[in-house]
Amino acid sequence: MKSDTEKSHGASRREDEALDISLQHKANTSQQTRRQIACDTLERYSGSALKDFQKFILLTNFPHYVDDFATAYDAKIYSGPVLRVAHAKNIKVSIIDYRVGSPMAALVMDVLSYTSPQCVLMLGLCGGLHRSQKVGDFLLPMAAIRDEGSSRHYMPAQVPSLPAFMTQKFVAEELMERKIPFRTGVIHTTDYRMWEFDEEFRARLRGEKATAIDMECSTLFTTGFARKVPVGALMLVSDLPCKPGGVKTHKSSRKVFEKYTKLHLSCGVASIERMVMNTQEHNLNLRSFLF
Repeated sequence: MKSDTEKSHGASRREDEALDISLQHKANTSQQTRRQIACDTLERYSGSALKDFQKFILLTNFPHYVDDFATAYDAKIYSGPVLRVAHAKNIKVSIIDYRVGSPMAALVMDVLSYTSPQCVLMLGLCGGLHRSQKVGDFLLPMAAIRDEGSSRHYMPAQVPSLPAFMTQKFVAEELMERKIPFRTGVIHTTDYRMWEFDEEFRARLRGEKATAIDMECSTLFTTGFARKVPVGALMLVSDLPCKPGGVKTHKSSRKVFEKYTKLHLSCGVASIERMVMNTQEHNLNLRSFLF
């Protein structure tokens, strides 16, 4: 016959087990809710069904890219209240215009992670910071400076912001095969608008030796890393904000789009097609993360 002490210990163990089960259930319920809300958000913001999103994603800040993509691959455009997307199922690629800025970059990466994409490639514009750069140059970022507020919600401040190596490798191969010159370097990502007129900020940029500046790369790289999504970027220099008269205007940006959009998009799609081929022929898993 069990003593009162043994009975007490048994009851305590059962209570602990019940508490563990309860906590586990709450955690599972919380995760299910996050997934459901993320997927619902993606569908609601894009006006497109979740099943239509392909495993290879192009990101852009500009509707021109979605228009040209849809025309080139006979894809229907879906316009939600926030996102504008098109899906080319024949090449397994979706393109998303997520507007602009670090918060939107974090959001789109977070919700996209629940579709388990093989790769996300940003086709963005950036300001060239080096004196030898010119409008129309391509930049393949190797790292990003996290001067924005969104990525800190996903990874601690000391974690570097890096693109996925394999993604950048395939983009570099495509550019080299086309004999298109490009640079590699560090890109400074900021959420500070009108920084061009802040001399103290400009002095810090000079001290960092950054190659270019943008508003999304570090957020995309960091959020993708946190969510185990490989993210790369092929950036196009659209202005030279540190040179006299080099700040982008409505007129100058229109010229950039007219001259470079099709080439930028073509390089991005061809790079993705390289990735698709390698995942199929060589059983390459771009989503391999060691954590």
